[in-house]
Amino acid sequence: MQIEREEIEAHNDRLITSHRKSYNALSSGIPDVQSVIDKLMNFQIAIPSWALGTGGTRFGRFAGGGEPRSLEEKIEDVGLLHAINRSSGAISLHIPWDIPTNVKAVRKLANHHGLRFDAVNSNTFQDQPQQKLSYKFGSLHHVKKAVRQQAIRHNIEVIRHGQALGSTALTIWLSDGSCFPGQLNFREAFQRTLESLREIYAALPRNWKMYIEYKAFEPNFYSMSVGDWGQSYLFASKLGPKAFTLVDLGHHLPHANIEQIVSLLLMEKKLAGFHFNDSKYGDDDLTVGSINPYQLFLIFNELVEGMDANKMDHARDLSWMIDASHNVKDPLEDLMQSVEAIKIAYAQALLVDRKTLTKAQDANDVVKAQEVLQQAYRTDVRPLIAESRILSGGAVQPVTLYRDLKVRENLIKERGSRVQATGL
Repeated sequence: MQIEREEIEAHNDRLITSHRKSYNALSSGIPDVQSVIDKLMNFQIAIPSWALGTGGTRFGRFAGGGEPRSLEEKIEDVGLLHAINRSSGAISLHIPWDIPTNVKAVRKLANHHGLRFDAVNSNTFQDQPQQKLSYKFGSLHHVKKAVRQQAIRHNIEVIRHGQALGSTALTIWLSDGSCFPGQLNFREAFQRTLESLREIYAALPRNWKMYIEYKAFEPNFYSMSVGDWGQSYLFASKLGPKAFTLVDLGHHLPHANIEQIVSLLLMEKKLAGFHFNDSKYGDDDLTVGSINPYQLFLIFNELVEGMDANKMDHARDLSWMIDASHNVKDPLEDLMQSVEAIKIAYAQALLVDRKTLTKAQDANDVVKAQEVLQQAYRTDVRPLIAESRILSGGAVQPVTLYRDLKVRENLIKERGSRVQATGL
């Protein structure tokens, strides 16, 4: 299914008067509002291929229908999102789930939809059909060298697929760890993991980066071989200048100060970027901003401050991606909500009065510092987001347009009601 330009324009025409009133009222009080709009227009969030279908839990999966049946249909779905919100201009693939059969045709299709290929993701957290050796007891940290070599070869294969598509980064998330005390020698597991990562790092093309993702628990519940940002940072530091730490918002213990982690990684120039999601308990993979939007704003506050301090390009110098799983929502609607939440938090952070905040911090004026942050957070910036979408050719209200056009119903007609989009 393809959304026509005329359909977006008709939707915007119906809502433009109300939007213009809200935007004019807000923008009149924002110094250099055009700079904010420009940043919002440039800011793109990559969509992961696995988030385009129903996820599920350990207990069940309830298919929503119309899920993409192939890599080409996944690209088309991200193209749909990007046509509506003009902020989803990249797709992140998962190998071996998304190996293209015709690279040239896949690149042409992505280009048709205005999409680029973000980081490619390897998979050693499950055994694949015809796989010779099992990852039941780990991959890059496995006690058997043959298993480690199999996992290394897979990651290098992922790099080659990414090269063919025009990607420039490899994301490695390891499920390696232990469930019981005594199961694993922590020091030796770290050393084996580092040795394996060094082989993969050596295979990186000149302009590539390695993103090392961490997770506090699951699927192992006593230890994880890359269990926190410190371990990821240690690996990245030992590997070299092309290795960075990737932050997944759900991969922390409850109440972790993620904004402080982000600030320090930026300071050390070792922050790769983000997998955005939200959580109530652990790695819940919920819609971004659905549980704790204030924390999301505080993270972006540190991001904007740190990127500006390092003279970084907000849109291009870090990797921005959603990582979510859906069981009760239409995945495309959920992704639109997540993109909107990310853009809102970013816009609010752009409105923080940095000079006043710095002055308050230097004077130990705690009350004033809090007031400055909450003034920005309590600002309804949605008209700014909508204005940036309109100027980019998108819809005033993405979810409303999606439902008015009955996109999901049409996708079900095209693809059927019982299809599966991922390898889970």
